[in-house]
Amino acid sequence: MVRSTMAANNNGGSQGSASKENPLSISWHDSAWIPMLSPANVLDYFSERTNPFYDKSCNNEIIKMQRLSPEQLNNMTGVEYILLHAQEPILYVVRKQHRHSQQQVTPLADYYIIAGVVYQAPDLYSVLNSRLLTSLHNIQSAFDEALSYSRYHPSKGYWWEFKDKEDKKRQDKSKSQGSKKKPEEMSSAFQRQRVDMLLGELADKFPPKFAQPKRGDQPVPVEEDRKPGEQAAQVKEEKSEDTPNQNHSSSGSRSNQSMQPPEKRMKLSKQS
Repeated sequence: MVRSTMAANNNGGSQGSASKENPLSISWHDSAWIPMLSPANVLDYFSERTNPFYDKSCNNEIIKMQRLSPEQLNNMTGVEYILLHAQEPILYVVRKQHRHSQQQVTPLADYYIIAGVVYQAPDLYSVLNSRLLTSLHNIQSAFDEALSYSRYHPSKGYWWEFKDKEDKKRQDKSKSQGSKKKPEEMSSAFQRQRVDMLLGELADKFPPKFAQPKRGDQPVPVEEDRKPGEQAAQVKEEKSEDTPNQNHSSSGSRSNQSMQPPEKRMKLSKQS
């Protein structure tokens, strides 16, 4: 026989005795009865004295003590329990009602037994109250979140800004992840030797180019690999640079000859 209390109406601790507890937040079951439950004995299971939902002053208890037939309930007035619905072997519904006459009864509460565990079915007021409170809470949360994205400036007015919130969340996530990161481990000797060997193989396959300058010359820059078209264009540029030098040298020799005296000119002409 076990009685459990749900956490639906915990307001900072226990308040009062068990009689003041909300019946919608508690449940009860007896493990010894669960394997043998049936429509014939489910009312006997519900009428256990440890069941907090059972009223010991009801007509069912009187008939049980006097060992009368359950059909005698129709001839009595007062509080009684009946089996309203049965869906073997998992679900049974027990109703608590007040009988005024054989034809007139007033329902007071319904209890459903699922897999041997007894719960009180909520009334319409409790269902509507719970749904309204849940809806109001969600609406209030939505308004609070929307208000956190709104911005106002006297020169600009009102506007929405969602980036700051997302950036803050990303920063918080990155900080939390960064704090959880393990410190980096040092590389082992095997890893370092392996890397040196690979670098040596690459240096052998692709040796670097070095230009050895002559004595007294300026260091020559290393030439990069060029395409054939670029090399031909460079050769043409060098030839065009050489031709003005040759023209300048021939004109210079002629000017030297013109500057010499006539006797030397005659000798030079005879020798030529």
